[in-house]
Formats: sequence, C-alpha cells, structure tokens
Amino acid sequence: MSEEKPSMALFWGCFIALITTAFAFITRAFMVNIPDLWPADFGLNAVQGQELFGAGIWPFAISIILFSLIIDKVGYRTAMIFSFICYAGYTTMALAAYSMVKKAGLEGDALTAAQASAFKLLYWGSVVLGLGNGTVEAFINPVVATMFNKDKTKWLNMLHAGWPGGLVLGGLLTILLADKATEDWRILIYLIAGPAVVYLIMLIKARFPVNERVASGTSYREMLAEFGVIGAAIAFSLIFMQLGQVFSWSSAIVWALVAIVVVGYGLYSRSLGRPILIFLCIIMMPLATTELGTDGAITGIMEEPMKVAGHNPLWVLIYTSAIMMILRFNAGPIVHKLSPLGLLATCAVLAIGGLFWLSGAHGMGVIFAAATLYGIGKTFFWPTMLGVVSEQCPKGGALTLNAIAGIGMLTVGIIGGPLIGSMQEASARDALNDAKDGLYEKISEARSYVLGDYTAISDAKVAELPEGEQAEVKEITKSAKQGALAKVTIFPIFMLACYVILIIYFKSRGGYRAEVLTGHSADDEKFTGGVEGPADA
Repeated sequence: MSEEKPSMALFWGCFIALITTAFAFITRAFMVNIPDLWPADFGLNAVQGQELFGAGIWPFAISIILFSLIIDKVGYRTAMIFSFICYAGYTTMALAAYSMVKKAGLEGDALTAAQASAFKLLYWGSVVLGLGNGTVEAFINPVVATMFNKDKTKWLNMLHAGWPGGLVLGGLLTILLADKATEDWRILIYLIAGPAVVYLIMLIKARFPVNERVASGTSYREMLAEFGVIGAAIAFSLIFMQLGQVFSWSSAIVWALVAIVVVGYGLYSRSLGRPILIFLCIIMMPLATTELGTDGAITGIMEEPMKVAGHNPLWVLIYTSAIMMILRFNAGPIVHKLSPLGLLATCAVLAIGGLFWLSGAHGMGVIFAAATLYGIGKTFFWPTMLGVVSEQCPKGGALTLNAIAGIGMLTVGIIGGPLIGSMQEASARDALNDAKDGLYEKISEARSYVLGDYTAISDAKVAELPEGEQAEVKEITKSAKQGALAKVTIFPIFMLACYVILIIYFKSRGGYRAEVLTGHSADDEKFTGGVEGPADA
C-alpha cells in the first residue's frame, strides 16, 4: 500500500461533501416538522411527515451498498459526480412540487388532488436526494479510512464532524431565513446548492487513493465473504421491504426477490459472514434511529416548550450538533482514553439520560442542560461504529464499512422514523384521553405503516370541532409529543447491553485490537495485529 502523505485537500473536499448532506437533512427536518410549511402545504400528519422525511433517508442504503459493490471498479470520482447530479435533481423536483400546490385559486377537492400529486413528486425527489446522500458516504468513508489507515477511528470521527458542522451552519441559516421560508420555503431548497458546488469543484480533479482492500491484494470474493450471506440477508431484506412499500409489491414478491439475491450472494461468497460484523449490523439499527431518527423529529417535538421559552425549536438541534462537531474534532484523545467500545458504551448511557430528561424538560436552562447530555451521548455513535467495523473487518473494504451505514439508514427510513412518529401520535392520544373522555375517538382515524396499524389525529376532523375545542386539541397535542422522547430511550438501552457484551468478549481475548491488512497479495495470512487504542480493561 502506498505510504504517500495524505492529501488534506482531498480530506476537506470529502468533509464539505458531508456538510452538503447535513444541509439537505436539516432543511428537510425543518420543513417536515414546522406546521406552517410542508404539513400545511401537503396536508401531512406526524407519521406521513416522517414517511416523507424517511424517503430522503432509506435510498441512502441502496446507493451506499450498491456503490460499495462497484466503487472500486467505477472509481470514487464517478460516485462523487453522481451524488452532485442527485442534488440537482432533488432541487428541480422540490421546486416543481411547490408550484403545484401554490397555484392561485386552489381549494377543496382541487387542492386535495394537487397536494396528493405534489406529495408524490416531493417524495420521489426525496428518494433522489437520499441516493445522492448515500453516494457521498459511499466514497468519503473508504477514501478517509484508506488515507489514514493507521488511525481510522480518529479520522473518521473528524470527517464526520462535517455532519454536525453542516447541521449547525445549515440550522443557523434556516433560523435566519425562517420568516421568509414561511412565505416561500423554496429559499431553503437553494441552501443545498452552495456546498454541493464547492465539493464538486474541489474533488472533480482530485487524485483519489487506491482502497486499502484492493492495495493489499484481498480479492473481491473475500470482501463479500466478510459481509456474508447473513449480512446480505439483513441488508437486502430491508431494501426489498422498502421497495415493496413504494411499488406496492406483495409479500410473496418481496421475499422471493430477497431469496434470489441472498442465495446468489451466498453461492458466490460461500460464507455466512463474520459473526462480529453481523452483531455490529444489529446494533447499528437502533443506533441510527437514536441519532438520525431523533434528530429528524426533535425540532417538531420540542416546538411547544421552546416556543413557551421564546425561542426557535431548531436551536435544540443546532446546539447538540455544535457539541458533536467540537467533540468529534477532538476524538483522538477521547478514543485513546476510553477505547472505541468503552466510548460507545459511555455514549449510550449519556443518550439514555439525555433523552429521558428532555422528554419532560421545560424552561431554557433545563432544556439545554438535558440537550447537553443527549448531545454528548450521540456524538461518537456513528463514526466510532464505522471505525470499529473498519478496524475489525478490513478485508471487507468499502462494502463492510458502508453496508453497516446503509443498514442503519434503511432502518431509520423504513422503521425508525415512522416509529418515532407513531410514538408521538401515541403520546398525543394518551394526553387527549386524560384531558377529555371520547375526544380522541372523535378526531382520530385508522392508518397503517410497516409495523402495522396505528391511529392518528385527523386535521379534517379537528377542523369540525368548535374553535375553542380546536385550540385545546392543538395545545394538548403539541405539549404531549415531547413525552415521546422517553419512549425513544429503548434504543440506546438495547445498544448499551450490546456494547457491554462486546467489551466482555474482547476482554476475554486480551483486549480490543484492530486488525491491519498487510500490503501484499500473497496467499498467506493478511492480518497483522495492532492496538489502535488501549485494550478494554
């Protein structure tokens, strides 16, 4: 493998590409959760809003996994250009959706029909955006892991400081433009263009490195074997479940497609997969929901307590993102002190406490104290998990590093986001039932999503209530949704149990050690032992 000095210009180009994905995330989170924006223009309830938000997340997995299978053949530059094209496509489709619902004189059935058509266009535009976001991670993660192959966890954390950094900058710009966005939310769509153009210019002529897996001589079949048939079954089950929803496929078609792909994968790879990688894939599901699912919904959840305190609810996400950005840039000493698994377990404890505290926090001081705990907790989840995967399964190259991220994002889009929306509806239901018997039944309607049936408040039925009762319902609903954060703690609780199991496992083997690929293609042992941080003691 080449020992050339890493190109910091290439690193910062990847960093800005990740900022672009954060801009896309936070502007959509704002527009989905603020009642006067997308919910009003497209007639969305909480679960529908999260389904639309998820449409920009689950395609991430398709592009990141598919590109990881071919990226060493097509090249990092091709993937980068494709991601830029996706951002341009999303912008075009979102602007078209705006025009459809803003035609003069729309009302009644005509408005409902326009909202339905515009929603579909915006949904598919979000899918295109998700493909672009996934492609960004498909190339930046293996590029940085290869450039800094002796210190992966540190530099992946620094790279992923671009995510919260983009949330902070994008959030501040969104707040500054909030009033104008209420009148015309297209202004928030335009925000994505800036960093997208910058990373295109920085990377279009960049010299990308040869992946660590390729340089070591590890074969393509060996890469697939690391992920194995079990990993493929997890990933492709989620992929085809989502595609089945989108295209209204029957369960028989979905599982037939899963079987065909997984059997073919197994026959070629001839491996069930590394057990530790499968375990990490399972952990990544609640991890992604804890971080990204909560981030996507928290602006709407905290709207009422923040409004009472006299501030924009987006400040909670901006504040926790600022904490993440600062800490990720200083990840090296923290990882060295705690070890990767010790750090992940500590973060799970902090996330549990922070989310539970936030669920009942009122007043700026208490809200931001709880947000501090939650912000520190979620800081190192994503990049440290990527670091652990890259250190434990280097033969998997771009596939294992990116597939686990894809599985996490798929979970948020298909299950996590809608589940958090369902938790909000359940909290509103309980609060309304406590306030007045029979009220919830009058204003709710049955709906369904991937996990089954649920009930949601119908805006149309609420509009039929007397004005005073309408105001009461809206007030109770906004306040009650905050309590859903207590239910979200189930995800980091599960993660904590898993991290404790891993710590015990590595302790029984003498401590946490990173596996490092040697730089030749002989058929002998391709791993050398190396401790990238202190052993778990």
